[in-house]
Amino acid sequence: MGNRARERLNHIEKKTITFSQSLVNVGKRSDSAKSGMKFKAADVLGWMRDYLGASRRGRSVPVATPEDLRRFLETRSSHIAQTALYGYIRARSGTRYPELFQNDEFIKSLNIAKWQIWLACLSDLAVYSGGLIRRRANVPAQRVAELIKATVEQALAALGTPPDAGEAFAEGVRRVQARLASTDWTSIADDDAPFRESPAALVEWAPIADELKQFDAEIVKGSVRFRWHEIRRDLRDNLDAEALLRPPE
Repeated sequence: MGNRARERLNHIEKKTITFSQSLVNVGKRSDSAKSGMKFKAADVLGWMRDYLGASRRGRSVPVATPEDLRRFLETRSSHIAQTALYGYIRARSGTRYPELFQNDEFIKSLNIAKWQIWLACLSDLAVYSGGLIRRRANVPAQRVAELIKATVEQALAALGTPPDAGEAFAEGVRRVQARLASTDWTSIADDDAPFRESPAALVEWAPIADELKQFDAEIVKGSVRFRWHEIRRDLRDNLDAEALLRPPE
């Protein structure tokens, strides 16, 4: 990791983060740390690179086939989920951010949050994409519903149930499916309205104490909605709705 990333970490605003006992007490070392495992700054910077860098979107690519759409939904949902979650925690923890990764309970809660937020992001982006496809291709809503449902189911099947996702993951999947089944695809506008689940999921699942979240909630939700703007623009620029709905030869 280069000097620029190190400087960014060193200049994070100093803030206090507290967790309820059911989550984590910052500064309390995990069993692995007590037993002598040491975590170096380079390790934490590497984790940050993996968490935040691996999901950067890279160059824009056409969305012209169901496979393109599935890949778009998966990767952009991951991008928003990870950058929003880790960004919020980093802002709240300040210079204590590296210490958090020494605590096994924190890591467990973080992984559960990550997958719940990803499901919420997938739900939001799928609904927005369906609305945009319907308007561009001028096709019946039922055809769009079938495409989006099939694409999301393929994404969920490819993922399976991550071992670190927690017991609530299955219920999260059912919420995504229920939302798609009840969506009125003729009412989906090109605005922030479809992006309702991901902001709420970040506030609900981020492993930060509720007494702090109550002060952060509106700002955090607004920041998630803002992160979606570039994704929306990317889809508008690269979507070929007619090709996407064209029957395979």
